[in-house]
Order: sequence, then C-alpha cells, then structure tokens
Amino acid sequence: MMTSFRPEDLGPGGAYHFLNSVIGPRPIAWVSTVAPDGTFNVAPHSYTTVVSPSPPMVAFVSVGRKDTLRNAEASGEFVYNVGGAALVERINRSAADFPRSVSEFEWAGLTPVPSELVAPPRVGEAPVAMEATVVDIYQVKGTENYMVVGQVRLIHLDPSITVDGRVDATLLDPVGRLAGSEYARLGAVFCLERPTYRGLIAEGAGPMTPVGE
Repeated sequence: MMTSFRPEDLGPGGAYHFLNSVIGPRPIAWVSTVAPDGTFNVAPHSYTTVVSPSPPMVAFVSVGRKDTLRNAEASGEFVYNVGGAALVERINRSAADFPRSVSEFEWAGLTPVPSELVAPPRVGEAPVAMEATVVDIYQVKGTENYMVVGQVRLIHLDPSITVDGRVDATLLDPVGRLAGSEYARLGAVFCLERPTYRGLIAEGAGPMTPVGE
C-alpha cells in the first residue's frame, strides 16, 4: 500500500534527499568557468538538462550562489563538459569546497585547454565539451537556487566515442548522480521505437491493461 505525505513532513533536508533518490540517475554538467581574477573553476552540477535543440541550449542549476554561478554572471560564458566513468573520481574531487581563489583544475589533476570562442577553458580530459554563452539566469522564485541557460556555440568531441558519426552512449560511458554519495553507470541499453496513434491503430493495438490487473 502506498503512503502519502507532504514534503514538510520529511523534516529538514528530507525533501532534498527524497528528490535526489527518486529523480535519477541525473546527468552531470561538469561546468568550467573563469573568475574575474583569472582563476579557472570547474564543478559538477547534477540538476541539468537540454532546454532547446534549435538553437542548441543547455541549462544547469546552482543550488545557492556558488563560484560557477558568480563566474557565469560576470563573464556571460561557460563550458559544459561531460565526463565518463573513467573521470568520476576527478569529477567528485572538483565538487570539494575549495576557496574561490583555488583552481579545481589543479586539485583534480585536469588540463585546462583554451576554448576557441569563450574565455573559460574546457576540460582537456573530457570526451565532450560545449562552449556556451549565457542566455538567461533565472532565480527560482522563493529560493536561493538559480538556473543558468546557455547557448552552445562550439562543440569539442572525441571521435573515439562515436559510431557512424553519432555519439555512442556505451562508449561515452556517462555517470549519473543518485542520492547521498551514490553514483550510477549506464547499465544495459535497449531500444523502443516511439509509437504513433495511427501506427497503433494499424497494428490493431488497443489500450493497455493496468499492471496490477
């Protein structure tokens, strides 16, 4: 039998852990920026998604006013890097609460490679990096959380993770965030063709029966 409760019934921090447990695994935006003093910053953000395919736009959420947000506000630019399982320890290391004047690139053993169109460097070890310019920054009403939306201007891609010109998810081997200290890997990949109503009718298909019946 299902239980029902209000978010506030979970107590301090309870909703945070609940949402992180059930909405996942979440992709990781490994965002690199540059501070006004020239310090290179890179940090993972797991509240992230695509917001537009044309023009291509990506977004990530800063939970609180962190260095990535402040740098993106100041420069109007960032690089959205994607790291696979081979880089997960470095991704995790870059999440530490380093002082603003300390570069995570150095502490995580990462190579800052100059970007071509934006000031922040990309992560040289990442198989995917997207140079982006900030389109909008939204403060979520009633919170100290901010959504940063950027338009992708230039893509850097390691061809070793592609098959027939497209990225192969199994070769990218992405990692996702769960709750607490948990991460997840891709696991088995399967395909399902998206149906159409006309196609379902042509097949003689009808409404599906609820699972419990």
